Formats: sequence, structure tokens, C-alpha cells
Amino acid sequence: MKFLEKNILIVGSVWPEPNSSAAGSRMMQLIDILLASRCSITFASTSGTTDHMADLNKFHIKQYQIGINDSNFDSFLAELHPDIVIFDRFMIEEQFGWRVADTLPGTLRILNTEDLHCLRKTREYCFKKGREFTVSSLLSEDITKRELASIYRCDLSIIISEYEISLLKNVFSIKDTLLLYLPLLYTPDTINQNKEISGYDKRKNFITIGNFRHTPNWESVLHLKKKIWPFISKELPDAELHVYGAYPPPKATQLTNSKERFYIKGWTNDAHKVMSEARVCLAPLQFGAGIKGKLLDAMRCGTPSVTTTIGAEAMHGKYPWNGFITDDPQDFTKKACILYTEEHLWQNAQKAGFEIIKDRFNRTKFEDSLITAIDNALLNLKENRTLNFVGSMLSYHSLRSTKFMSRWIELKNKQAED
Repeated sequence: MKFLEKNILIVGSVWPEPNSSAAGSRMMQLIDILLASRCSITFASTSGTTDHMADLNKFHIKQYQIGINDSNFDSFLAELHPDIVIFDRFMIEEQFGWRVADTLPGTLRILNTEDLHCLRKTREYCFKKGREFTVSSLLSEDITKRELASIYRCDLSIIISEYEISLLKNVFSIKDTLLLYLPLLYTPDTINQNKEISGYDKRKNFITIGNFRHTPNWESVLHLKKKIWPFISKELPDAELHVYGAYPPPKATQLTNSKERFYIKGWTNDAHKVMSEARVCLAPLQFGAGIKGKLLDAMRCGTPSVTTTIGAEAMHGKYPWNGFITDDPQDFTKKACILYTEEHLWQNAQKAGFEIIKDRFNRTKFEDSLITAIDNALLNLKENRTLNFVGSMLSYHSLRSTKFMSRWIELKNKQAED
């Protein structure tokens, strides 16, 4: 393990909730790698604290609540004087990137994308309009222009999916020096648990899991309720479907129906436990982007899954899926029933999941690449910025237009207070 030993500020719109979402888990993975590299970390967020947020005090991370369109952030930044600022999602870079560039021009700026929001949002738009997603539809969206501009303005962007890396390089012609592929990562001690994992006979029922505030998850639950579960429940009259996830709204909890054996369970303190008790995980995602944490958790727990092409995107590489991939509701139902009832098939699927996790999401294979990429970006900061003319041009205009707009909003807010 290399040692970076830098002072890092992470700016996020929300506090990390590792038990609520893959994004929260991802942020804690990044923090853990940076701490292991002897970095000191400060986390600042524009949101209030939550019941499910990680205990950052346990990691000796300083925490600050900050405001949008507030020049106090400039003073905070100047006093902290970080070597590196990490923006969690491009909307945060839009709000605070120009302030970092203005106050500390020599500070390295990194964008943590989580997933490409433009890809997820465009797929959602196409889904709701009944249109087929194409790259041309992605090119026409304003959110694509915004997110790509943010990537260009930053010195390095962390990308979670191989598909998204390919898209950025081959469609948008973004240089390698600006991008780092870093999937969700798991330590060997969390993936080498095969002997401790329950077998087929000790498991029952189906499970799906995901933060209800994340639109792809909600649409997936509705798809299960309307088009898939009625047929599975008919074929398997003793099986139940348990739906877990943080922040279930009333419209979700009202879907519970004991006669249909469809249960909205909501928040769980131990996602690993409930996943390990289920026999099959269902994830009929209709749109989305990035890497699906729920499906990786299923693999870690030895729980085979049935998902869609979107769900499995960029996850299994050369390996067979740990179950089935299908986009047709009738075929999805059929495959789910087969996986649930055929023990030998189930066991092979479980083994496939273990192989995917060990080879493609093993932290030991990737953690040095993060530190090396940051170190190289720091060493070549001036040269890389000179060669990144598009980024320089966008920063030039952003610094002026966003700066003056933010100053104007700040002034209006102060006048309203007076």
C-alpha cells in the first residue's frame, strides 16, 4: 500500500449512509482507502445529519455543515487549505468547484461520480416516454452537457463502471488522464466467507432491496408487484417476497399484501443477514447506471439473483452471471422459479457469484490504483491542466458566470434577512 499523506476535503450533498445505499457504501470505501494511505479527511455537507449516517467521528474525520451560495465556504476553505478536494457528484462540483478554483487554484480537484447521472436520467426519461435508449438521446440532454462539463473541469474523475468509462472515452473523447476506473470494492475478509454462508436447504423466500428514494429501485418494486410477483406466487404458493430499503414512503408500505405474500419490510439494520437468509434475489431494474450494490451484496451473501441487462451491466465480465439475466417479464418469472426450485442450478449460480466478487471487486486489486492516480495527478497538475484546454475553457466561463450568479443570490438572501 502506497502512502499519499495529504489533507483532503470531501464535499457532499448528503452524509454517507453505507447501510442505506450503494453510494453511501462507496463513499466509505473511498474514505477507508484514503485513511489507510495516511490522509487526514474533513467531510463537509450541505444537508443536515440523519439517523442512518456513518459515525465519522469513529474515523477521526472532522465534519462541517456548509451552505450553498455562501461566501463563508471560501473562508472555511482558505483556513483548511486542503491539498485535494473531492466533490461527491457533479452537482456539488457545480456549486463549489469554482470557489475551490478561485480560492485555492493549486488544489487538486477530483469528481466522484458515483454513477453517470446523465446516463441514468436519460434512461429514465426514455423509459417513461416509452422510447428506446440510444446514445443520440444521451447527447441531446442538458444534464449530459452539465455532467461532462464537470468532468472536464476536474483534474480527475472516479468512474465506477467499465461501460461508463467506455462511453466517456469512445463517445465523448475524454482523455485517459482525466478518468480512473474504480468499481465498488470489498476486502478479502468480507468475500472469503464461503464456509460460513448458508446453503440451499437453510434458505427460503425471495428478496429485493434498495433505497426507496432512488427512482430505479422504486420502479423495480412496482414492476415486481404488477408484472412478476403475481405469477411467481402462483407457481410457488409457499414462497414470500420481502422488500427491504431505507426511506419507504406511504405509497410503498401500502403495497404490503399478506394474501399475496408481498411484504414491504423497509429499513433493516443488517442487510447482510436478511440477504443471507433469502434463497433468491430479484432485481428487475428498468433503468439505471453504475454498479448495482444490491447485486454485489447478494453475491457476497451467496444469494443467486435474477436481474435485467441494466442490472447486470458492467458487472460480471467474462464470468457467467450468478443466476439469470433477462428483460422479458414472463421469462424473468420462469427463470426465478427455476432458480428457486432447482438446487444444483442454485449451487452453481452461488459459486459464479463468488468468482465475480473475488476477481472483479477485490479491493487488493484496485486500492493502489486510486492512490497512484491521485499522486500522478498532483505531480503533473500544471501540465495536465495546460493540455486539458476544454477543461480550462469551461473553468474560465464557469468561474465567471457561476461566481456572479452565486454572489447575486447571496446578496439577495442577505437583503431578505435584513
